[in-house]
Amino acid sequence: MQDRLNIAVFVDYDNIEIGVKSTLRREFEVSLVLDALKERGDIVAKFAYANWSRQEGATRNMAENAVQMVQRIPSPRGDKNGADINLALDALEMAFTHDHVNAFAIVSGDSDFIPLVNKLKEYGKTVFVVGGKAFTSTILQQNCHEFVSFESLLNVEPGAAPPAPAGPERLGPERFGADRLGADRESYRERKDKRFREREERREERRKEREARELLPAKDQPPQERPNALDLALAMPLVERSLQVLERRNVQPQLGLLKSTMLQLDSSFSENTYGARSFSDFVEKLKRAELVYVKGTGGRYFIERKHRAADKALPRPEEALPMLREVLEIHRLEFEECGQAAEDLNVWMKEEYPTFDHANYGFQGFNEFLNFAQDKTVVRVEPRQEGGLLVNLGSEFYPPAPPRREVREEDLLTEHDFRQPIVKGQPTATGEIPPEDEPLKPKKRVSRKKPSDSGGDKPRRTRRKKAD
Repeated sequence: MQDRLNIAVFVDYDNIEIGVKSTLRREFEVSLVLDALKERGDIVAKFAYANWSRQEGATRNMAENAVQMVQRIPSPRGDKNGADINLALDALEMAFTHDHVNAFAIVSGDSDFIPLVNKLKEYGKTVFVVGGKAFTSTILQQNCHEFVSFESLLNVEPGAAPPAPAGPERLGPERFGADRLGADRESYRERKDKRFREREERREERRKEREARELLPAKDQPPQERPNALDLALAMPLVERSLQVLERRNVQPQLGLLKSTMLQLDSSFSENTYGARSFSDFVEKLKRAELVYVKGTGGRYFIERKHRAADKALPRPEEALPMLREVLEIHRLEFEECGQAAEDLNVWMKEEYPTFDHANYGFQGFNEFLNFAQDKTVVRVEPRQEGGLLVNLGSEFYPPAPPRREVREEDLLTEHDFRQPIVKGQPTATGEIPPEDEPLKPKKRVSRKKPSDSGGDKPRRTRRKKAD
C-alpha cells in the first residue's frame, strides 16, 4: 500500500467559476486549490474542462499553473452536461490505466458527480472534493473522503474575523411567538404597521444599492472575505464521537489519528471553519476553552474527552428549516413572481425571527444555509449575473398532482344502466308475470288521427297575429 498519495486533479471550470463569483464575488484562483492539495499528496495530473474560447482571462492563469486545458465545444442544442460527462469518462479511464494514481480531486460543486465519486471509492481511490460551502451540494460533501472548502483557502488571517457569538442558543417558533407578541404596550396592529413601513424603507434602500452595484463591472465589486469563525462548541459533538470511537478501539487519540477519524465520520470537517490555522491550533483552542483534556508536549498530544453532561443541547441544521418555510410562505407571492435576492430573504428572516442567526446552526454564511435548504427541496438557488444568488421556491411548495385513477367501464354504470332480462313465467320488477305460451309483443304506437272532412265540426284554429 502506498503511503504517499498521487493525486489527479479534474476541474469543472464552468461550475466552480460561477459558484465562486456568485457567492464570494471573487475570481476563481486555481493556485489556491493546487497549494491545498499539495499538502495532502503529490499532484501528478491536472485537467480543466471549459469552453476556453470564452475564458480568455482564465487561460493565462491555467497556463501559469501547468493545468492542461481540455476544450469543450458545445453543440448547437447546448449540451449542458457535456463537460461533466467528459470529466467523468477521463477520470474513470485514468483509474483503470494508471495504477500509480491512487487519489482524485474533483474541483466542482455539482451533485452530478456523486456517481463518479462513489465509483472511484469502489475502486479503492481516495477522493477529494474542492468547492465552496455555499454552492457545493451537501450530499457531495458528505460522500467524499475529504471536502476542502474554497472559503477556507482565502488569504485572510482567522484572527481578523469578528468574534463569534458567545454560544449557540436554541431557537424555535415558540421563542419567536414570545418575542413577537411580547409584553410591550403597543398593540399588535400598530407594531405590524410600523414594521411594514420600516421594511418598505429598507427595501427601497437595498434597491438603490443593488442598482448602483449592478452598474459596476463584476471585477470592481467588493469581494467577500473569509466568513466568520464558528463557535467551538458546535464542533464538540463530532470531537466527542471521534474520541469515543478511538476509545472503543483501545487506541490512544493522537492528533493525526483524531483528525482522520473525524474526517471519516464527517468529510466536510475543516479546522479553518473554527478559526484555526492547523489542526494542532484547533486542539489548542479546545484546550484553552476547557472542552477537552490535552496531554503531552512537542507536537505529540493525546486528547481525552471530558465526561460531563452537556449544559444545553446544540441546535441541529434541520431545526432552522421550519422558520425558513414560514418566511417563504409569508412572501410566497413575491417569490412566485420573479424570485428574490438572497440578501432580501436574509433580512426577512431576521424581521420575522429577530434572534435568528445562521451561525447557531453550524453555517458560516447565509448562502451556505440556503445551499443546505436546496438539498432539502425547500428552495431553489441559482447565480445572478450581477453577483449574488437568486432564490426561488423549491419543489416542496409545488407537490405533484395525485396520479390519475384508471376508470373502469363497470365503474361508470349506474343502477339505471342495468336492465332486467325478461324470462317467460318469471316476475319482473313491475310484478307482472308474462304468460309462458304468449310471446311478448311490443306495444303498438298510438298515432293521433286527423279529423275527417265529413261529419262534425272542424276544430277552429286561431293564429296569433304577429306584432308589428
